[in-house]
Formats: sequence, structure tokens, C-alpha cells
Amino acid sequence: MLASCSYDGTIRLWDVSTGKLLHTMSGHTPWIYSVPFSPDGQVLASCSYDGIIRLWDVSTTELLHTLRGHTAGVYSVAFSPEGKFIASGSRDGTVLLWDMVALDKEVETQ
Repeated sequence: MLASCSYDGTIRLWDVSTGKLLHTMSGHTPWIYSVPFSPDGQVLASCSYDGIIRLWDVSTTELLHTLRGHTAGVYSVAFSPEGKFIASGSRDGTVLLWDMVALDKEVETQ
């Protein structure tokens, strides 16, 4: 599977072997900059000019989390090798580290 992002605010998931579009996801304002997969391939992160990071379930394309903390566009996002953390870099001059384990526990208690 391949993920692509676009100026139009959409994320597309593609079947690499056939070139066929599998899903289109939206939720950001225009200019999505990065869409990395988690190391296990189950989560897709997206970051945008809107200053928000979104985490998506790859199998269902459902939104899992919305991460807010930057005050300007987020240009990069990356998972740690074990998938426990996400680092994000923003035009606001900050790099934030997000704890995936804490996010999952937060969802379990809701």
C-alpha cells in the first residue's frame, strides 16, 4: 500500500501492485505535507498547514486521534522505530514528541 497527500486536503491510499485507488480520506484544510505509516503499518499519520496532526486506522480509514499543540503549520511527522512515539516539526519553530501509548490509554478510558 502507498499513501499520498495533496494540496486539496485529501489523503489517498493506493494498491501498489495494481495502481488502483483504495480509499480517499479527508479532514485537514489544504496542504497536507506528510503521511508516514507506523512501523507496523496499522496507523497512518498526517500533518498539515492547519497545524494539526491526525492519526488514521489504515484498515478502516477511521480517524483515531487529532493531535493539537503546534501554533502554525506542521511540515513533518515521523514515527519512532518501535512506533511508541511520534515527532512533529512545525513552522512555529517547535518539535513536539507525542506518546502513542498514552494516546491509546486515553482512548481506553473514554
